[in-house]
Amino acid sequence: MDASPDSPVRSGIPEHGRVPKYYAVKTRLSAVLDELGEGGLLPTERDLAERFGVARETVRQALRELLLEGRVRRLGRGTVVAGPKLEQPLSLASYTEGVRLQGRRPGRKLISLDRATADASLAGQLGLATGDPVWHMERVLLADDERVGIESTYVGVARAPRLDRDFDPGSSFYAFARERLGIAVGEAEERIETVLATPREALLIGTPPALPMLLIHRLSRDTEGTPLERVRALYRGDRFSFTTHLRG
Repeated sequence: MDASPDSPVRSGIPEHGRVPKYYAVKTRLSAVLDELGEGGLLPTERDLAERFGVARETVRQALRELLLEGRVRRLGRGTVVAGPKLEQPLSLASYTEGVRLQGRRPGRKLISLDRATADASLAGQLGLATGDPVWHMERVLLADDERVGIESTYVGVARAPRLDRDFDPGSSFYAFARERLGIAVGEAEERIETVLATPREALLIGTPPALPMLLIHRLSRDTEGTPLERVRALYRGDRFSFTTHLRG
């Protein structure tokens, strides 16, 4: 047994020493993933069950955990080894900048861009009066054309009067605000929680509804402290991790 403090084998064995059968299979599957490498196609569940001498349901349970952890992903009818998770910095950098830093190609696909009116809660967050016009923009987040999340943005129409005509929805809103509106982001408040996607969100991202998601609520302000946007961003838990730098 691997005695490393980070060993999944050691951390998965309960004190009584009896290892669940699916977990033993999962451990052996991890070695198979290392051998295949990123993008490698796994044998079928039937073949794996025969190789490990277990029932197909045991293999299926091990694969489900590897899928939730982001170690494997579905591709058509098969299962392949997934690449490393995207590390998104918790900073004022946009999603676009964060993905580019890792050598990936960022993108966004527009779902909708509508003009609405702010309710009391949204108006209070954006420094508006109840009923003031706001833009609501919803986009699917992409990394190398892979759907990895959904971003829902609210911004006052007065802050970006021609958003529907001047903004490229496949680009960064922060870059647009800086270059076209003369607005620089000065600070932001973020809250992170784990959730399950709604059926609609799961369909748009292309994931099973039971896949855990990382949800970020963000309220950003310009350098003068005036609210700029409210964002609800949903990221695939199997494809993303978030990092930050702490200093005492």
